[in-house]
Amino acid sequence: MGRLAGKVAIITGAGQGIGRGIARRLADEGAAVVLAGRTLEKVSTVAREIEEAGGSALAVECDVNVRAQVDEMVANGVGRFGPPDILVNNAQGGGGGGGCPLDSVTDEQLYTAFQGGPVATLYGMQACLPYMRERGGTMVNMGSSTGVMGDPGFSPYGMAKEAIRGLTKHAAREWGRFGITVNVLCPAAASEGARRFEKEAPRRWEAIIKQIPLGYMGDPDDDIAPAVVALATDLRYLTGATLMLDGGRCLLR
Repeated sequence: MGRLAGKVAIITGAGQGIGRGIARRLADEGAAVVLAGRTLEKVSTVAREIEEAGGSALAVECDVNVRAQVDEMVANGVGRFGPPDILVNNAQGGGGGGGCPLDSVTDEQLYTAFQGGPVATLYGMQACLPYMRERGGTMVNMGSSTGVMGDPGFSPYGMAKEAIRGLTKHAAREWGRFGITVNVLCPAAASEGARRFEKEAPRRWEAIIKQIPLGYMGDPDDDIAPAVVALATDLRYLTGATLMLDGGRCLLR
């Protein structure tokens, strides 16, 4: 029996990359997983992978930019598996691209990044709170070393990701009394988005890899997903923290 047997987990942006890796690992550990994504076909494919491996999964089409869809997604998960024990806010609903110097940032770019980042993350947290308030739970939000370090050309995305870290600290302070832990992961992973960036900007990709002491981008399944399992099991006393899962590229101080 897995370490998360009997638990229910919700993962947004679960159709590929880091979200897919986390969903598969949580399912392997026994959790029933709700897989949310804007493209139903993608999350349905991941759900089939999990079910074929003996796990329990529900695919739900959901745009995290829309509060009503997030609320409905959580309600569907509760109806199928029961109240959520784990929430992973992995989806970033916009503003992830580079090539955006700070002096030319537009209102639209900012609003898109913030709506799809901290605002969408808050939607998920608020939708799960009524259930976790009664029984505790684990919330995991996604930050980025881009925000922590300040990568040139990525200011809307980096600002939004830092806002997620601020949101996480406030939630950890306010909701700790309910037995809810809220933490941030800042992953560097070989996701589909990372691979596209590698093809589009090979020199910059090479420069980033050189900044990583361990010398490679992490694997979503093997290097990133285990941290979520740990936060839901052994690291129950950790909250309000930022975990840099980036091979040492960004050393917090």
